Amino acid sequence: MQVDRGVRSAFIAGCAALALGGAGFRVALGQLQVYLRKESVSLREPLDSLPAALGSWKQIGKDSVFSDALIEELGTQNYLDRFYAIDGDPAKGLMQVHAAYYTGMIDAVPHIPERCWNANGLVMTGQPMVRPVQLSRNGWDEASGPVQPGSGERYALAEVRDPITRKTEMVSMPLGKMEMTVTAFQDPRNPKATALGGYLFIANGAVTPSAMAVRNLSFKLSDRYAYYCKLQFSAQLPGGPDDVLPQFDRMTAELLDTILPHLMRCLPDWPAIERGDTASTNSSPKTN
Repeated sequence: MQVDRGVRSAFIAGCAALALGGAGFRVALGQLQVYLRKESVSLREPLDSLPAALGSWKQIGKDSVFSDALIEELGTQNYLDRFYAIDGDPAKGLMQVHAAYYTGMIDAVPHIPERCWNANGLVMTGQPMVRPVQLSRNGWDEASGPVQPGSGERYALAEVRDPITRKTEMVSMPLGKMEMTVTAFQDPRNPKATALGGYLFIANGAVTPSAMAVRNLSFKLSDRYAYYCKLQFSAQLPGGPDDVLPQFDRMTAELLDTILPHLMRCLPDWPAIERGDTASTNSSPKTN
């Protein structure tokens, strides 16, 4: 069938307009520094470089190595799964620490206890609670750190000593209120104990306890890069939820107080990225 010349010309003109419009839209976004597609940013150090000794907490056993199927479900090869005990004695207090790092076009749904533990036979004893984490902030410099361009907030700095070289460096702490979402569970096989899972997210230099809010932090239109790291603490303590929650709060605060500066040393230097230092995006540590 022969197409009328006028119709053909109109079709060609329409296609050309769409192409030019799309190109113009991309140019406009670039000039406005709006980024709909996020780029990846590498860890500075692998997560398993976190020290085996964190204050009074000592590593117990070896780091967990996930199967290929579990890694695929987790959605990242950058993870850490490790047990710490007070003074290296599980009888004094045992905590499982899990960290997972995601970057670029983040479409993975965070694996959080209230979604995953029920599937493993544990029963929630109440709704998830957002609880404050009382960090000591000992040694933090809250007056000399870089200022975030958009908000005007100042990043605190903390000193970190490399566990191998013993050299020290200053790292930027995340912005935001330090809170954790905590959920209590009961194992039908052990009704006299309470299993507790608490987590928070560090995303593009800020912290949140919410699996919903982490996407907002990671996908600001003005940010070229995107990352988030989930940090989760798990413990099983004798007693009911009301009895053990204060103990869990103390344990997680003590452990987070010492682990956070080391974790921030592993994560991207977000203030440097905000300054346009692209070298901060190029390091490639080994994965688990």
